[in-house]
Amino acid sequence: MISKLPKWVEYGAFILALTAGCINGIGLLGFEHQAISHLSGTATLIGTDFINDHPVKLIHLLFIVAGFFGGAMLSGLVLKDGTLALGRRYDLLLIIEAALLLGAVYPLSQNAIYGLYLASAACGLQNALVTSYSGAIVRTTHITGIITDLGLMFGALLRGQPLNKRKLVLFLVIVSGFVMGGVLSGILFPVMGANSFMVPAGVCVTLAVVYRVHMWQARIRMR
Repeated sequence: MISKLPKWVEYGAFILALTAGCINGIGLLGFEHQAISHLSGTATLIGTDFINDHPVKLIHLLFIVAGFFGGAMLSGLVLKDGTLALGRRYDLLLIIEAALLLGAVYPLSQNAIYGLYLASAACGLQNALVTSYSGAIVRTTHITGIITDLGLMFGALLRGQPLNKRKLVLFLVIVSGFVMGGVLSGILFPVMGANSFMVPAGVCVTLAVVYRVHMWQARIRMR
């Protein structure tokens, strides 16, 4: 039950959302003003570019989608499913995410746009890490669905239904993390440029180490 949500889930969701918000902010601030952590706007632009005959831009957008898809596919290859459970190889995927982000630094510092495809793959991988927990849909790289769920929850509250406070807390934690990630990108990018991706990469590595140590201390086998 979501009411029995352990605190570490909220902490992890906040950190992952902050990481994604930072990655997306860096993309929006500096490189083609490209959203990286979600695909709704990108899919719309793909549709408009079919009509406006911008083949180079269209190919670029398709590669953004392909990168995100590839990252999610890799997550599906490593994990059994998207339901959160201790002992799954989240640490390995977080290290891969960090590697993808670090791989994006050099090409983007040379104005080579393909670095964005690596960053998009990192977000696709992260978004597929945890897709559900105790019946709650969990997305850490965008907040559209979460805002929708919050609206539904408060609409039900106005009808007299009880509010699931733990679910509310989880969703608010993710929203606040994503927004704070955007704030962080606004601080980092003017100073570090493409090297800003090193910061969320470092967060991923740190989170992977903390997870692995926790698994070792709890004597939980990785599977």
